[in-house]
Amino acid sequence: MSYLKGLLTSCLVLASVMSWAKAVPISIDKTKVKLPEETVKEPPQSVDTGLHYDRYLREVIDFLEKDQHFREKLHNTDMEDIKQGKLAKELDFVSHHVRTKLDELKRQEVSRLRTLIKAKQDIEGGNDIAVDHQALLKQFEYLNHMNPHTFEVEDLDRLIKSATKDLENYDKERHEEFKRYEMMKEHERREHLKTLDEEGRRKEEEHYEEMKKKHADHPKVNHPGSKDQLKEVWEEADGLDPEDFDPKTFFNLHDTNGDGFFDEQELEALFTKELEKIYDPTNEEDDMVEMEEERLRMREHVMNEVDSNKDRLVSLDEFLVATKKKEFLEPDSWETLEQNQAYTDEEMRVFEEQLARQEEDLNLKAADLQKQKEDLERQQEQLNAQKLELQQAVEHMERLKTQKVPPPPEMQLEGNAVPESLGHDQPPVPPEHQPLPPGHQDIPLEQQQQHAPQNQQDLGQEHQNIPQQNQPLPPGHNSPPHDSPQMPRDHSNVP
Repeated sequence: MSYLKGLLTSCLVLASVMSWAKAVPISIDKTKVKLPEETVKEPPQSVDTGLHYDRYLREVIDFLEKDQHFREKLHNTDMEDIKQGKLAKELDFVSHHVRTKLDELKRQEVSRLRTLIKAKQDIEGGNDIAVDHQALLKQFEYLNHMNPHTFEVEDLDRLIKSATKDLENYDKERHEEFKRYEMMKEHERREHLKTLDEEGRRKEEEHYEEMKKKHADHPKVNHPGSKDQLKEVWEEADGLDPEDFDPKTFFNLHDTNGDGFFDEQELEALFTKELEKIYDPTNEEDDMVEMEEERLRMREHVMNEVDSNKDRLVSLDEFLVATKKKEFLEPDSWETLEQNQAYTDEEMRVFEEQLARQEEDLNLKAADLQKQKEDLERQQEQLNAQKLELQQAVEHMERLKTQKVPPPPEMQLEGNAVPESLGHDQPPVPPEHQPLPPGHQDIPLEQQQQHAPQNQQDLGQEHQNIPQQNQPLPPGHNSPPHDSPQMPRDHSNVP
C-alpha cells in the first residue's frame, strides 16, 4: 500500500505548489509576495491532485486501505510487482463490502465520463449525431471501458500505471512552466529597457547586476539529504546537540504522521532552513517562485538518491541505508538556481519569436474586431435614421387627422366623386363659379359662339347626317353602366 499512498501524496504536494505558483500573476513583483504558511508547512488535505480522475483515484485508494488483508499484502509487495500486475489474486480476496463499493465507484466514474462526452458533443453542435461511447472511452486509459460494471484487477493496474505516467509528465510540465516563467521575466526586463533612454538603461542595468550579486551573497547551502544538512536541522529546528545526532531518532522526529515513511511533503519540510539562507520574502532580489522551484529540485534529488524502490516514499530502512553511503557523509557541493540558468540562449530566442507571432496574431484579431465594430456602428446609425424618418411620418399623419386638413392632391379621389367630409360640410357653389366640363376650360366666349350652330335647323341637319348610334353624347351623359336600366330616349323634338 505504500506505493499507492506515495502516489497520492506526491500528487497532493505537486498540486499544492503548482496551484500557488499559478495563482501569482507574472505581471506582479513576486519578490514581494509572502509565501502562504500552508505551502511551507503542510498542504490542505482537500487540495486536488491535478489529475482529471482525482476523485476516483482517492476513493479507490481509501477503500482498498480499509481492507486489512489487502493492506497487508500491498505493504509487503514490491513496487515492481505492483506495476507488473501481480495483485490479481490478492484483489480476489478483498471483502465483499469493499469489492461492492469499488464496483459502484467504477460505475459512477464511467457515468461521469459519458456525461462529459455528451456535454462536449452538445457544445460542438453534434446533437443529431449518434455517440459511440465505447470508442470515445478508449481515450481514458485509467479504467477498463469494456467492462463498465465491475472493478477488476485490470482496473487497479490501469489506475496505478496511468497515475504514475501522469505524475512523471506533471514533473516535466512543472519544469517547463518554471522555464517559461523565467524567460517571460527576462523578456519583460528587455522590453522595459527599450522604453528607456541611454542613461536610464545604464542605471537599470547597474541595478539589475547589483540585485544579482546580493542574491548570490548568501551562506553556504548544504547538499540536500546529507549529514551536514540533517545535523543542521537537528540542531536549529529540533534544538538538540549536534554531537548526539542519531539518524533513526531523526527519522522518528520528522515522520510527522507516524506512518513509518517520509513522504514528499515531510521531505520538503526538511529543506526550509537551507532555503531561508537563499531567499527572504522581504528582499527585492529574492523571487519566491524560484524558492519553490529550488525546494522541489531538492526533494527530487533526495528521492532519486534514497527512494530505492521508487514508490515515492522513503522508508526507515531506505533512510538508514542512505546514511551509510559516501554521498551522505562526503557530499558534493549543491548548485543553486542562480548557478544553473533554467533556459538556454536558443530557447530564449525561440520563446521571443513565439511571443512576437502571438502579438502579431492578436493585433490582426484586434484590427478585425475594430472593423466589425465600425461596421456595426454604421449599420446602427442607418437604422436610427430610418427609425427617425418613420417616427416623423407617423407624427405628420397624426397632425393631419387632428387638424382635418384635406389630403394632398395625389391622395384625393378621382372623377367627380366628392369626399364625404366635403359633401356635407361645404355650402353649394353658385353656377357662375362651378367648374366647366372637360374640354371647355380656358376657351374664350367669342370662340365658343363661333363654333356654336347658327340655328336649330342646322343643328337638326347635323344630327341627321350622323348615325344615331355613333352620335357622341354631351359630357356627363356617357353611356350608363351595363348593369343600370336603359331609359327610352325622347326623339319628338328632333326634326
